[in-house]
Amino acid sequence: MSIIVSNISKSYKNVKALQDISFEVKPGELFGLIGPDGAGKTTLFRILTTLLIANEGTATVASFDVVADYKKIRNSVGYMPGKFSLYQDLTVAENLNFFATIFGTTIEENYELIKDIYVQIEPFKNRRAGKLSGGMKQKLALCCALIHKPKVLFLDEPTTGVDPVSRKEFWDMLKRLQQKGITILVSTPYMDEAAICDRIALIQDGKILEIDTPEAIVKHYPKQIYNVRANNMYQLINSLNAYEHNHSAYPFGEFVHYTDSRKDFNTKELFHYLESKNQSDITIEKTAATIEDTFMELAK
Repeated sequence: MSIIVSNISKSYKNVKALQDISFEVKPGELFGLIGPDGAGKTTLFRILTTLLIANEGTATVASFDVVADYKKIRNSVGYMPGKFSLYQDLTVAENLNFFATIFGTTIEENYELIKDIYVQIEPFKNRRAGKLSGGMKQKLALCCALIHKPKVLFLDEPTTGVDPVSRKEFWDMLKRLQQKGITILVSTPYMDEAAICDRIALIQDGKILEIDTPEAIVKHYPKQIYNVRANNMYQLINSLNAYEHNHSAYPFGEFVHYTDSRKDFNTKELFHYLESKNQSDITIEKTAATIEDTFMELAK
């Protein structure tokens, strides 16, 4: 295994950031850690990249122990933190050369690994990093994380604050890197990005809720979901939450995703209930579960 995490726990004073976390990542796998802000994703990444020490448990990365072999791990992994952390006053070329030198290599030696990404920022190689757009900063940071040809790549919320086009381009780049044999562990709060991973771990409040392929996690969703819409969406959510047979109701785009507590749920009964609450233009239709629905169910 490229990554083995066994019963990792981490606390800050009275706050439990991670609670008994265990999972494995296979060589060459694109593994996603999916959860909202404050779920413990960054704390876990810092432990696995030897920047923090866990209170309990053990972990190995690229067959090296995160405590005993921390120097070897730092030479074997690439780490792209959530916040842009390169030198803003250095140019694109200067940042890349600096990180190559730190790891005792050159841009030319590993150019084939970063070529597809670097060609997009090369026209700006003499521009200071602080003056780049969000998408270009992201690509430069990825190049710097890859310049020493790491065995494992850690990406902590790499697409936060980036426009949708750049997000898609970034994930396309990750899939190409995966084809080159690099193991990738990526964290994200975006549920739609989870579907791109080979396997995912859903995390909330420092605990793993479920680990499986995105398809299997969605398949395990226990109930039928309905898209519900009406003229007053705010009032609709309140009405659904007050409905005696409600199991769950929460906003989902232009709809409210609703599940009923009964097996013999009748949509007409719900329709008449909403009419009695002065709702109009009501639509109730079946829809398929998503990873976000599964997360909401598990986190209840």
